[in-house]
Amino acid sequence: MMKYLKPFFLVTDIGFIIYWIVTYFNFIPKSWAFKDYDNAIIMAWNWSFFPLDIFISITGLYSLYLHRKGRDTWRSFALISLVLTFCSGLQAIAFWAFNRDFDISWWAMNLYLMIYPLFFMRLFFSKKETDFSGSVNEYK
Repeated sequence: MMKYLKPFFLVTDIGFIIYWIVTYFNFIPKSWAFKDYDNAIIMAWNWSFFPLDIFISITGLYSLYLHRKGRDTWRSFALISLVLTFCSGLQAIAFWAFNRDFDISWWAMNLYLMIYPLFFMRLFFSKKETDFSGSVNEYK
């Protein structure tokens, strides 16, 4: 599974880190920014994602590290990262939907955050049973 998950984690987790650096230094051109980007409330809403997105990056990258070290606990960190990634995308899409704001570029990025985790989360639960110690046993 990690063979397919690794590229998604690298793109997403490094992408979040780059996004927040670019956002902090105001490198996003105004023409690329979402609607009302200069509004203080919208800016606060956007920055409210910072802790979540960075936690996603930390858990995702840490799961890659644990996998490389051969530790079974990589699964727990990967699952946390996937669930939170879905939530991050869902929150953004819900906000823009309620606001009736449709920008294909911002919707596409956040739909990606919602959809790709679903394909991998199901693999964590299909035909496997996880006990509280973190080990995974195949159903017999």
